[in-house]
Amino acid sequence: MPAEERDTVWVEKYRPRSLADMVGQETIVPVLRAYAQKRSMPHLLLAGPPGTGKTTAAIALARDLFGSEWRQNFLELNASDERGIDTVRTTIKSYARSAPIGGTGFKILFLDEADNLTAEAQASLRRLMERYSAACRFILSCNYSSRIIEPIQSRCAVFRFRIYSPDQIQEQLRRIATAEKRDVSADAFKAIIEASDGDLRRAINLLQLAATFREKVDIAAIKDVVTAPMRDEVEAIFGTALAGDFLAAREQLFRLFVERGASGEDILRSLHSYVVGEPGPPIPPAEKIQLIQHLADVDFRLAQGATDRIQLESILARIATLKARGP
Repeated sequence: MPAEERDTVWVEKYRPRSLADMVGQETIVPVLRAYAQKRSMPHLLLAGPPGTGKTTAAIALARDLFGSEWRQNFLELNASDERGIDTVRTTIKSYARSAPIGGTGFKILFLDEADNLTAEAQASLRRLMERYSAACRFILSCNYSSRIIEPIQSRCAVFRFRIYSPDQIQEQLRRIATAEKRDVSADAFKAIIEASDGDLRRAINLLQLAATFREKVDIAAIKDVVTAPMRDEVEAIFGTALAGDFLAAREQLFRLFVERGASGEDILRSLHSYVVGEPGPPIPPAEKIQLIQHLADVDFRLAQGATDRIQLESILARIATLKARGP
């Protein structure tokens, strides 16, 4: 295998080239395909969690609209890199006011992570969207549409992307594993899906990372590359704390920090997924509600810069005071 092909990032190598190749987002992709067939579209706002296909959809739409000339009529910018008003007044304005190439009616400016733009920059962007809409269509993507000012939202067709289901992620992972001739166990697929939490990009990256170090991708290979704790590890810590053995649960928690390199945020998210998931921990509903409230408090404290180990120990202490529900 040539070195350049072997070293290709799988996320890019297997990115759909056309809207017809996209999986998931069943309510969104047909509408985008209709825009491509009619060769006409409004400004778009693509909102949703990371790894749900927003960038892929924007690029695939441009390919389907413009064909071989798509690169000449498509500009991608990342608002997290340049988020101020100067970028809007220079780079974006210069591109929006220039004529499309190749006889197409308009071109596309794709602004990724648009929710990172300042309010002043968004106000300036809104005026550009009005002034140059005949020659340039804007596609904005964001994780949180609430951070986009209302005047921009009202000028866009808004599409809300959902996380991928476990079946959809597994289908894509199996397709890639087959194409790459990699032996992946069923437990490894399950672990990747659990760790990716609906993010297809993260799932593909985990598969490639694990396949880099092991000929056979099994559960051990996944644990070597995933820092976030697996469900069985969370269950073990929770069960130990619920049994009242705070010190043993604390030792298990420290091993996640030291041996796995897990962050406080990773462990907190895994604990939350376990508490709110099914079947969940064996505690009464009222105590589960109180525990979720405590998890929310810890999440806020971590965001404010609190020490993650101390905050997570407080969760274990809270769990140790709960009473297990009887059979």
